[in-house]
Amino acid sequence: MSSTFPPISPKLPVFMHGADYNPDQWQHDPQVLEADIRMMKLAKCNVMAIGIFAWSALEPVEGTYTFEWLDRVLDTFAANGIYAWLATPSGARPAWMAEQYPEVLRVGANRVRNLFGARHNHCFTSPVYREKVAMMNSRLAERYAQHPAVVGWHISNEYGGECHCSYCQEAFRGWLQKKYGTLDALNMAWWTSFWSHTYTSWSQIESPAPHGENLVHGMNLDWKRFVTDQTVDFCRLEIAPLKAVNAQLPVTTNLMDAFEGLNYWKFADVLDVISWDAYPTWHDAKDQRNLAAWFALNHDLFRSLKGGQPFLLMESTPSLTNWQAVSKLKKPGMHLLSSLQAVAHGSDSVQYFQWRKSRGASEKLHGAVIDHVGHEHTRVFRDVAELGCALEKLSEVIGTSVPAETALIFDWENRWAVKNSQGPRNMGIKYEETVLSHYRAFWDSGIPVDVIDMDVDFSKYKLIVAPMLYLVRPGVGERIEQFVADGGTFVTTYWSGIVDENDLCFQGGFPGPLRKTLGIWSEEIDALYDHEKNRLIFTEGNGLDLEGEYESHELCELIHTEGAETLAVYGDDFYAGRPALTVNSFGHGKAYYIATRTDTELLKLLYKQVVEQAGVKAVLQMELPPEVTAQVRTNGEYDYVFLMNFAQQTQIVELDGDTYWDMLLQETWEAKGVQLEPYGVRVLRRSK
Repeated sequence: MSSTFPPISPKLPVFMHGADYNPDQWQHDPQVLEADIRMMKLAKCNVMAIGIFAWSALEPVEGTYTFEWLDRVLDTFAANGIYAWLATPSGARPAWMAEQYPEVLRVGANRVRNLFGARHNHCFTSPVYREKVAMMNSRLAERYAQHPAVVGWHISNEYGGECHCSYCQEAFRGWLQKKYGTLDALNMAWWTSFWSHTYTSWSQIESPAPHGENLVHGMNLDWKRFVTDQTVDFCRLEIAPLKAVNAQLPVTTNLMDAFEGLNYWKFADVLDVISWDAYPTWHDAKDQRNLAAWFALNHDLFRSLKGGQPFLLMESTPSLTNWQAVSKLKKPGMHLLSSLQAVAHGSDSVQYFQWRKSRGASEKLHGAVIDHVGHEHTRVFRDVAELGCALEKLSEVIGTSVPAETALIFDWENRWAVKNSQGPRNMGIKYEETVLSHYRAFWDSGIPVDVIDMDVDFSKYKLIVAPMLYLVRPGVGERIEQFVADGGTFVTTYWSGIVDENDLCFQGGFPGPLRKTLGIWSEEIDALYDHEKNRLIFTEGNGLDLEGEYESHELCELIHTEGAETLAVYGDDFYAGRPALTVNSFGHGKAYYIATRTDTELLKLLYKQVVEQAGVKAVLQMELPPEVTAQVRTNGEYDYVFLMNFAQQTQIVELDGDTYWDMLLQETWEAKGVQLEPYGVRVLRRSK
């Protein structure tokens, strides 16, 4: 059975390889475009994202449009077999607009309006800004929607931030009225009787402010929801005139590394293609493996937003950044490895910021394919060209899927609520770190994972992991219960089932709607100082066949079993001997509860047993060397196995009994060790 998606664009049914390109900065020198086209071909780059911040080059004066330079670029692209993601320029407005219509500038939470400058400094609610953006996008669509070089629309750039102006205040109040209907319902949902903050008029409500209200957790949560909804609505406004002219051109917007400010799941139905920007701090000696796992988690998240459809790596650096604390060069091999890591997890592109370095301003020293020297005789260019050749050899991987039987819940609303909860450990609740530690157990073992929110259909999975599922929306507890009853395996942890969708604590005992499925009652939670430790000790003859004791730290929940089996107990403090790890057999499935924070190595041991019992398969049926991971994409007939070594040492991977075709080296491997050089990567095809 086929497990493939159609190419993102029928015009370019191969891996997209290219960069952000800013010809608007080089209009004074026509020779630059000619040189760039020549070098794009040498680097095997076939697509560029153009016009992202080009508003003042497109409309230098209100109502005066100068598209001739863009005509020339796109026509030259078409003549040379190069394509474009054509951007809408709303990420940065021109100075004339800010001067004539100051309302387009954002107002901060302190209620002070920003001056003109930077980027993303605009109000998504402003009627003027919405009008100007719709006009610009209509002009672009009318002129370029049928252009042979255009493969799709790049909507704005890295949406983010919020505005607290009077327009946004009114919009927020309208959003709340639509959601709650009455002030009585809002006051109950926000529990405003606390501190006598009950609202008696909609006009009294303002967005959270450092010098005003910011401790009503229901309000804080709703404000974040509103900001997401208003941003998504603005994105829809941008898309509408583009689709009106040519509905077939796909639209995307470049999302960011698990960006906390916007719930990206709300963009899934608005965009045709998901794309995102990845900038790892490679070669940070603290823990490169952990960094690689975090970006793998992100790749899996962005792939999962549209049900496993391939995504685009829209930005990465071909060399270094200029904005990280340490802007480190990529060591030999790392460019190919990190780029193919994205492909392994479902990307059908590798694209960069940027093609050519700017001469001035804030990103003049940011990495690029073409350095200030202006030619191709550089180490970075050779790395990019090497990747271009590799992507050509992998064309049959285009559109293939990642066959994940495991899902990990990483939910934005839950994340917001956890980090706003005020307790039990305000010096570091570590939601993201906790999610990553559970993900690492699968990544280290070469087990594909979908990263989902709690509203996704659970039925396709064998195993669902939900670390710190603090907020549980209506119906989710019942769906988890059904998933387990039908034979699924569910794993969750301390600090789960605490509040509902309004951040109101469940009554009747934690973990609220998960209590029946888990077969436990959580009575208290103890927060430990950094110098404090406890122990998790496995009980004799437990159902996981694990033994010994392991360190426990930071959070220890005191639970009672209500039908669940105790697998491990605490070793110390006044709760020594009480359950620290349980499993509840429920219907045809099992539900595990990890009551305390432990290290990644214990989680890896635990999940090794859990996945075996759940029938979840790894990519390779053997132990992988440290710092090597295996990922797979499939078309239903062939599996494409990516072996990736994130260590500075050579590693050997012993293959299982299958016969493999090395797609990069063009040779066969049969049940023998594959040598991976430092930062080495292999792509092996096998019959499924």
